[in-house]
Amino acid sequence: MNPLPGIREKEHLRAHYTDRPGLYQLQLRLKKYLKAAAGRPVVLLCIGTDRSTGDSLGPLTGTKLDGKGLSGLTVVGTLEKPVHAENLESTLKNLFAKYCNPYIIALDACLGQLDSVGYISLAEGPLKPGTAVKKELPEVGEIHLTGIVNINGFMQYMVLQNTRLSIVWQMSEVLCNLFQRTYFLLNQS
Repeated sequence: MNPLPGIREKEHLRAHYTDRPGLYQLQLRLKKYLKAAAGRPVVLLCIGTDRSTGDSLGPLTGTKLDGKGLSGLTVVGTLEKPVHAENLESTLKNLFAKYCNPYIIALDACLGQLDSVGYISLAEGPLKPGTAVKKELPEVGEIHLTGIVNINGFMQYMVLQNTRLSIVWQMSEVLCNLFQRTYFLLNQS
């Protein structure tokens, strides 16, 4: 079915963290979004907690990127200062008070089907954090990145607690490299 004229469907792209051509496509799409946000402060909001292996993708990536000092990118949410369900609303209030019209990129781990584990998605529109664990949290971001770290199903808290650190670590490395390469390309153009 084709969308109605004048109504644009939100773009969604995904690639496995080991798929180099797919990751390159993610990089190109991220670059496109960042170019469109020119002149606005860009904030990468890394959501998650260091108290759960599966939910640590955001703060782990935030910590790695924060140390890179990418010009034009503000990273919020690290292992030391995570952004999670209890402080998400206050973090958003602080961001909107500190930055005029920020371009927020939300990043979070999520659960999915078995054959989707290891995939990283980049999509337009806000992220709905906490849905896997039935939490009502504010939607956030103009675009968002998610990493499927484990399977969804019964007892999501236990699944997140028992997610292998290896996959979370590797996905955070890929996400860090994705941002580094994208900002390198942006600075070259």
